[in-house]
Amino acid sequence: MSDILKSRRFRLEREADWKRLEDLLNRFEKGRGSGLSDDEVIAIPVLYRATLSSLSMARAISLDHSLVSYLEGLSTRAYFCVYGARTTVTERLARFFARDWRDAVQALWIETVVSAVTTALGAVVAYVLVRRSPAWYGAFVPEGLASGRNPGASTASLQETLHGHHVDGLSVLATFLFTHNSQIALLAFALGFACCLPSAFLMIYQGLMLGAFIALFSSHGLGVEFGGWVSIHGTTELFAVTLAGAAGFHIGWNLAFPGAQSRMDALVSAGRRAALVMAGVVLMLAVAGLLEGFARQLIENTWIRYGVGLSMLAGWLTYFYFPVKDE
Repeated sequence: MSDILKSRRFRLEREADWKRLEDLLNRFEKGRGSGLSDDEVIAIPVLYRATLSSLSMARAISLDHSLVSYLEGLSTRAYFCVYGARTTVTERLARFFARDWRDAVQALWIETVVSAVTTALGAVVAYVLVRRSPAWYGAFVPEGLASGRNPGASTASLQETLHGHHVDGLSVLATFLFTHNSQIALLAFALGFACCLPSAFLMIYQGLMLGAFIALFSSHGLGVEFGGWVSIHGTTELFAVTLAGAAGFHIGWNLAFPGAQSRMDALVSAGRRAALVMAGVVLMLAVAGLLEGFARQLIENTWIRYGVGLSMLAGWLTYFYFPVKDE
């Protein structure tokens, strides 16, 4: 009987605060706190600490189980209100596209330049070598991918692969290139921890294959047409691969040269920034896949293909490097 009276007295002395906290939590959970006044917002953490104290006392003096369970549930709800995430999934996505992804890419601008230059260097080397000696072509382009697209092919057969109504030839090359570029992007990021070397090798390899293709088609007078064929999706796809390489360089550089931070802290910080970039890279590859699967096959005019590709590139550059300043 004394335990019952003790429990009732304990409840009566503190129940008003619990009920007030419960009411505030109900309103917060329904409207995300937009309807709470400043005083009510300030009261939540105060009432939360008081409830934790009540819970501790209830457990210590062995009050009834139902009261302890009630206080545990109330304390849990208050904890997530005070310390939990303040944003919804929609708000997080909006923040990612409005600021987080853009800021992460801007922070890696030096690595992005290095990644782009490395790829371009590989392309130039392969182009020069293949134009001087077509035998080099096989060293840069796998035989399975070539499928007749080699220096010995006729101009007419090469030209067939550049137009959407020749679905078979187009699909084989397009699918291989997209799969290849996606793998390069993921590997360049994942292997960046090895002091940048694998990422640099993959960027060079990416450029070597591109340069070999350019040399092949241009040697048959199809360089301009090939440029339009690849640019309609390639500006997005190659930009994504370049950013993936930059993310790998960023991790590798911070691991090798952590500066004033410990090596682990530098790696964690670089990994978070690089992960934001890679989350966007996946989206860019998806956009490139749509352009490759639909736009390139529906649009056969070379100059319109260039227009679409260059417009996409301008859009990405504007989004990443020329943002509207926040007020």
